[in-house]
Amino acid sequence: MAAALAGGTALMLWAWPDGEVRNQVAAGPYGHGRGLSQHGAYNQARDGWSAERILAHYYPGAELGAIGPTNVRVRLMAQDDSTLDVRSDSGFFVAGRRVVAGQAAHLTATPTGADVVVTSGCDGEVLWTGSTDDPWVYPVAAGPDRPAAEHLTLCGGSAYRGALGVALEGASARTVNDVDVDDYLKGVVPAEMVPAWADHGGAEALRAQAVAARSYALAEQRYPYAQTCDTTDCQMYPGTGKEDARTSEAVRASTGQVLLRDGRILRSEYSAAPDGGSAIDIRTLEVGPTPAELAPAPLPAEVPPTEGPDGEGLGPELVDAVEVVLDLIDLMAAPPAAAGPDALPTNPVRQPTPGGTMAPSTASTPTPPPVTTTGSGGDTSAPGAAASAPEGGVVASDPAPRATVVDVPGPTVAGESVPLGYGSGE
Repeated sequence: MAAALAGGTALMLWAWPDGEVRNQVAAGPYGHGRGLSQHGAYNQARDGWSAERILAHYYPGAELGAIGPTNVRVRLMAQDDSTLDVRSDSGFFVAGRRVVAGQAAHLTATPTGADVVVTSGCDGEVLWTGSTDDPWVYPVAAGPDRPAAEHLTLCGGSAYRGALGVALEGASARTVNDVDVDDYLKGVVPAEMVPAWADHGGAEALRAQAVAARSYALAEQRYPYAQTCDTTDCQMYPGTGKEDARTSEAVRASTGQVLLRDGRILRSEYSAAPDGGSAIDIRTLEVGPTPAELAPAPLPAEVPPTEGPDGEGLGPELVDAVEVVLDLIDLMAAPPAAAGPDALPTNPVRQPTPGGTMAPSTASTPTPPPVTTTGSGGDTSAPGAAASAPEGGVVASDPAPRATVVDVPGPTVAGESVPLGYGSGE
């Protein structure tokens, strides 16, 4: 069940086609029965219906639109009123510092950002403490579809793609996952449908589910700090725990596709109605932004500099590696030999920032916002603007800010949508 339920609820057991028995919360005998029926979509796909035809059946009058790369922010409900305790097998960045594998960071939301404690392991000795106005934990490499070793993992909990951050809602702490929308759907679709349906003729049902789930999430705006949540009050999203190659393929096959009403993204509710459900009047569904109003996914961020060329802040495992890299930089920065007039141009070598290490990136990648940290090595501060806070809460600052870059095209957003139809052969 994806959308919030109205009225009374009851608990039932429903056996899906692969034999898995799932708990379903139902209003009446079949859930709310609004919009796409997952069971009905499966049967339609087995009958040869395309995802577009399935969607046209359940959302008559909706249009199929296109969006560019964009992120979604998800409130992790089980983390309410808790610190954010996170680790990663590849390390990560927090408060302008590199935290290596084997260490963990613990963030406590404050009105101006977060207090940060870095420990050995999730519950070992304290290695560093400080505060920051950038209350986000960044994976070691930016961008979608990163390998599992780079995912951020809650201590004792689930793993997540993208960045994890903290915010305040009044005086209550909240944890937020800022993630590429398709990376988000890789966790949602297998939690909402059965991946094995793809093995029994149901691949198009999975693709229809991906479009409906993408539209639902991007049309939401539940909180000042997050668009949606991770439970059946919104859509089930357990992080990476249920990811499956078959549902991930359905996400990729539908990338960029959303349902529209009057040019705005449709909050396309759906249910597990086992009777197949029926078409819904899309005028009864809410709508969100237009595709053009979506914020583009941020460009990959540069590796934040360390606090000094000796590797301070990286941890003892990387100090020697930093020295080697700096030696290589010195060699690469030597003046090149004179070239003839017909020689091809060479790429200039980027010079290290004084007092910092080389960031392996190009000029088209912006750095994360400046931060303020304090620790045993002294205070390091840099100017930065805190995120403005809507009434009732403090909004976590953008985990990877956008930057104006010359000659780098922005995301492509289709200027036109097309009516959903059954296509040729109908």
